[in-house]
Amino acid sequence: MGEEVKNKQVILNDYVKASVKESDMSLRTSTIQLRIPAGCDDAVLVKNLYLSCDPYMLLRMKKLEVDSFQPNSPISGFGVSKVIDSSHPNYTKGDLVWGITGWEEYSLIRDQSGLFKIHDTDLPLSYYTGILGMPGMTAYAGFFEVCSAKKGETVYVSAASGAVGQLVGQFAKSTGCYVVGSAGSKEKVDLLKNKFGFDDAFNYKEEQDYNAALKRYFPDGIDIYFENVGGKMLEAVLNNMRLHGRVAVCGMISQYGLEQPEGVHNLFNLIAKRIRMQGFAVHDYYHLYPKFLEMVVPQIKERKITYVEDIAEGLESAPNALVGLFSGRNVGKQVVVVARE
Repeated sequence: MGEEVKNKQVILNDYVKASVKESDMSLRTSTIQLRIPAGCDDAVLVKNLYLSCDPYMLLRMKKLEVDSFQPNSPISGFGVSKVIDSSHPNYTKGDLVWGITGWEEYSLIRDQSGLFKIHDTDLPLSYYTGILGMPGMTAYAGFFEVCSAKKGETVYVSAASGAVGQLVGQFAKSTGCYVVGSAGSKEKVDLLKNKFGFDDAFNYKEEQDYNAALKRYFPDGIDIYFENVGGKMLEAVLNNMRLHGRVAVCGMISQYGLEQPEGVHNLFNLIAKRIRMQGFAVHDYYHLYPKFLEMVVPQIKERKITYVEDIAEGLESAPNALVGLFSGRNVGKQVVVVARE
């Protein structure tokens, strides 16, 4: 019998219909044994260190056909954890891992298909919620695999200061592209231009006409659009795409909180301009994770890539941090510290 300890958890109270509020979640304290239960084969018990706040989590709070969070149960997401006990041959006590875990202090993980061992520990562990984890792989797969970017092309990134967008812009610059990003505040626009090296950036909240704004920054059109926003921005982009342009559809954060998503009314551009518009899910590309690390780890260590995190301390701060994503309150990757190693 292992030691029994308290286990603080973030619970989804009920399904969310539109946007998420802090009151849709609550903190609950249960107890957990610090060892794998008898007869529970191939399981891993972890202590959670860092949790990732990601926009897609709002979709899982809604009542969907599949993959919804369950009301009155802990929500889950990507995190960095330390193995406390294991009945799985690939994991031993003391291993550091990243992948899907519960929004709680301790989690019993029965499905390790989305779990990755952390071998490079001389970089901040929190980076495995971002640049070295799912958002980093998302930026890599979307830009290099989906868009097949080439030197000299023009690239537009929406939600460009977020966990994924800030990396897409830097990957574009290292490829020799011209890149412009949009964000929702002067602080974020300055970050894009002065810290992440974008060629230019604009505050979408100050633009009355997205179509005119894009014509201003891309007078000859856009070759690649990395889509994080959807709605009216996507509509404006399609008007400004070049012949044989590519759109990598990563997310549509402007639509997640709407009961009735907005339509896009100019899809004929896809035909007229021979645009390839492709949605993608990062887990389809996890087989490339070793290749991605080979590229990105040296660049981080040589400070050729910059990464910005927005840190919230304590599991009790997690609901507020998650809600803040949808008003653009975070600057950079939103991370919640549950416990420090």
